[in-house]
Amino acid sequence: MTITLKNNFKTTQRYFSFQRYYELLSVLVERNLKGRYRGSFLGIYWSMLNPLIMTGIYTSIFGTVFAKYYNHSTLNYVLAAFTGLVVINFFSAATNQALPSVVSNGGLLNKLKLPMSVFPVSLVMANLFQFLFGAFPILAVVTLFNSKNLWNVLALGFPIVALILVSAGIGFLVSTLYVFFRDLPYFYEIVCFVLWMTSPIFYPAEIVPPSVKPFISLNPLLPIIESIRQISLSGALPDFHLIGQAFLSGIIFVALGWSVFRWSQPLFMDLL
Repeated sequence: MTITLKNNFKTTQRYFSFQRYYELLSVLVERNLKGRYRGSFLGIYWSMLNPLIMTGIYTSIFGTVFAKYYNHSTLNYVLAAFTGLVVINFFSAATNQALPSVVSNGGLLNKLKLPMSVFPVSLVMANLFQFLFGAFPILAVVTLFNSKNLWNVLALGFPIVALILVSAGIGFLVSTLYVFFRDLPYFYEIVCFVLWMTSPIFYPAEIVPPSVKPFISLNPLLPIIESIRQISLSGALPDFHLIGQAFLSGIIFVALGWSVFRWSQPLFMDLL
């Protein structure tokens, strides 16, 4: 009887902890989005401006040359470049915003006992909300048009979840490191640039030399971009091998980031 009561108490405690975390996360996401777009005419749709402009620039420079890798279709190149840009922009925005999230809320953490992980997670979720109402509808329409299959539209969720996991994992990692190393933003700019250049965004993966491919394959965004492109542009059924690679990448990075964050958390308060 005593053991049953203890188990029920623990279950109730976990439920209220989860509910509190969810409510706090909702407040932080709403605050972030309202602060970001207060007084803005287009709101979250401003996030579409960068990938659209960059797609136009890449197409005007490389479209004719690389169209042959996309069934000799400039339109397919446009869609492929847009897909890559959407992924890299989401990752860059989410992780760069998550980087200072713990430090910038240090004053609040010194006054209230709050779960520290909610701050980087809230930034990733805010960017996810932006993505779902901005880029995702375009990807869904393109996928439905190319595949004529609703399952392909639903399958887009798998690499997108993998993208969220990778972004959250890196968000945990960089927000932890920033507590200890305040020069990190300058270094992380270089990391994001390297990830940008090693992701097949404006160029097809087929042109990468065999000697370089092992290094490119270390990029966690590569299987995610390739999986989204395969689902949305090929017209074929989803390639579960690519989806599996994307998920593996997501699980590895979220596990790594969360482990470092959890292990370092007791040291945060002395430095905030």
